[in-house]
Amino acid sequence: MDSAEFDSFASEYDQLLRQAVSATGEGPEFFHEYKVRELSQMAGKRHLQPERILDFGSGVGNSTPYFRRYFPSAQLTSADVSARSLEVAQERFPGAAAGLQIQGNRLPAADDSFDLAFSACVFHHIDHAEHVHWLRELFRVTRPGGMLGIFEHNPLNPLTVNAVHHCPFDANAHLIRSKQLVERYRNSGWSDPKVRYHLFFPRMLSGLRALEPYLAGIPLGGQYSVTAIKPG
Repeated sequence: MDSAEFDSFASEYDQLLRQAVSATGEGPEFFHEYKVRELSQMAGKRHLQPERILDFGSGVGNSTPYFRRYFPSAQLTSADVSARSLEVAQERFPGAAAGLQIQGNRLPAADDSFDLAFSACVFHHIDHAEHVHWLRELFRVTRPGGMLGIFEHNPLNPLTVNAVHHCPFDANAHLIRSKQLVERYRNSGWSDPKVRYHLFFPRMLSGLRALEPYLAGIPLGGQYSVTAIKPG
């Protein structure tokens, strides 16, 4: 993971993201909240009430206010390779999360530190050859019985592919199919991976969004999630 690349985008990240998602009719806030809300529901289905949460690849803290909303009693830790992004996050949301800068190939956290680990559209920025390594690191720092939830762009959705293609900070990104990510979860020790597809309708068709839970098994949504449990 290249810290310099994300340091350079930290100050203008939100503006660039707003441009990238404008075709959906929604602002970035909609997508940040959507993922954390879905994560809270998926954690609930697995009977998990996390007290310690890790946001892996937290960037400038866009998910932070929604963790405070949907997991109000949990302690949040934000981890990123970009020191500048962590600084911006702390300026935006002072005291809302502890910051960890990732250096080298190891998360600076002890074994079994978290009940829930989360990553939002980060793994397509990581060299695919390194995915299993980072999934094993997330496995290491998650407690037995804890959950990992990853959201990623769906390369089978043409609108998503087009948006990624025109987004400056996705210039070096390589999208991942859900089946590939599930295989890498399993190769990293995670158990019971579950895939759900999300974000089928733009704002102009928002009246149809109530149908999305029933479409979660259809691989056409703009994004997908994979959740799994650390055995034990």
